[in-house]
Amino acid sequence: MTDAPSLDETARKLADRVAALPARTPRLLVAVAGPPASGKTTLAERLAEMLCEGGHEARHVPMDGFHLDNSVIEPRGLLHRKGAPETFDAQGFIHTMQRLANEEEVILPAFDRARDIAVAGRIAIGPETRIAVVEGNYLCFTEDPWCALAELWQFSVFLDVPDDVLRTRLVERWRDHGLSEAAALARAEENDLPNGLRVLQKRAETSLTLGG
Repeated sequence: MTDAPSLDETARKLADRVAALPARTPRLLVAVAGPPASGKTTLAERLAEMLCEGGHEARHVPMDGFHLDNSVIEPRGLLHRKGAPETFDAQGFIHTMQRLANEEEVILPAFDRARDIAVAGRIAIGPETRIAVVEGNYLCFTEDPWCALAELWQFSVFLDVPDDVLRTRLVERWRDHGLSEAAALARAEENDLPNGLRVLQKRAETSLTLGG
């Protein structure tokens, strides 16, 4: 039985593939997509680091800054579904990705998990950044309007992780945020895992699929 590759091994192979792509001006966009707790953030951050170590100016760009505020989603009856596609500013994200692909400088929001809010103007991507490693649940998603993103990625990776692994990671995540075991399991079962199933059922074709 062959051991699963380490994070560094996976990121190094991805970095080699991305570095071999034709250069694009002002920058090349790489998507790292998958269900909640699939390891997108960890992989995207390490991939950007590996690219930088190889002499390529790269930045990790998370999608989470485009969460709608609780004051917007609560009146819509969606607070308990936070993290579902309907609880993001999808059009704003698509527009920003189009700008990221075509403009020298773009300023993006970031999500502050401790305060559970998006913070404007937190991420500055300048002309020195030649590769943007974008990460999020719905980057390779066939529902409208998210499907418009497909044409923007020069390379895309989907993380396909078994349900039991996702469940364990999600419960641990919510416990780390102070929830009880029962509350953490409920949060995972009632929101995160249904969102993950939706991502898996409506995933677009990607350049590469990685198991977990």
